[in-house]
Amino acid sequence: MKFASTKSYIATEDLSVAVNAAVTLQRPLLVKGEPGTGKTELAREVAMSLGMDIMEWHIKSTTRAQQGLYEYDAVSRLRDSQLGEEKVHDVANYIKRGKLWQAFAADKRQVLLIDEIDKADIEFPNDLLRELDQMEFHVYETGETVKARHRPVVIITSNNEKELPDAFLRRCFFHYIRFPDMETMRQIVELHFPGIKQDLLTTALTQFYEIREQSGLKKKPSTSEVLDWLKLLLAEDLTPEDLKRDGGAALPKLHGALLKNEQDVHLFERLAFMARGQR
Repeated sequence: MKFASTKSYIATEDLSVAVNAAVTLQRPLLVKGEPGTGKTELAREVAMSLGMDIMEWHIKSTTRAQQGLYEYDAVSRLRDSQLGEEKVHDVANYIKRGKLWQAFAADKRQVLLIDEIDKADIEFPNDLLRELDQMEFHVYETGETVKARHRPVVIITSNNEKELPDAFLRRCFFHYIRFPDMETMRQIVELHFPGIKQDLLTTALTQFYEIREQSGLKKKPSTSEVLDWLKLLLAEDLTPEDLKRDGGAALPKLHGALLKNEQDVHLFERLAFMARGQR
């Protein structure tokens, strides 16, 4: 089966090509792009499209690579030994399987999502090189080698917050999700809000892209934020006329869904002040 757009996800042609190439090559797919451009959702849609289950490993700043393999609970074993528990004699009772082990041990092929890998320490990707390349790892406490029963489809996302090691990049198929153009965004919106009035959509998207293109903006609003904004506009039953801004009202209606820090709000307030001064 080949991945393409689904009923709930618009995939551009180059994105579909990237996914299918990574599956064919059996290489991890490294997906970069602005936050809110659908990188995490992509993995879920790939799993659904290919008829696979998904295993999600969401990375934090404190996440260690070892946690994806397994963790040995020595403290619990010590406590149980003091209580005279029988299970203490089998170290396997104190091994907790991580997401990679679970994906490797699954009865059928899985999609393994490693989400926001750039949040972790810089050594994190290097610590997973062999495991992702060879699809196996050693459990030192038990002496066993865990091998993938079915090589998972690995999708790794990054918000580009830090550079990833070259050795890691060499083992991946790379794709950068460009921000959707207006026509693609229109298709995305219509998936989420079927039957939305075209004049309202055109006015709203025109404003949205004008905001994104404003110089000096600290954080550009994303796809997820424009969807939230449109949901509010529909809930308030606003019309295209309600959205119109003159020089004295540079802030868009319900701007809190689009502008997420005070610097950007102040930027538009200054633009409004300057526009009023020129009238």
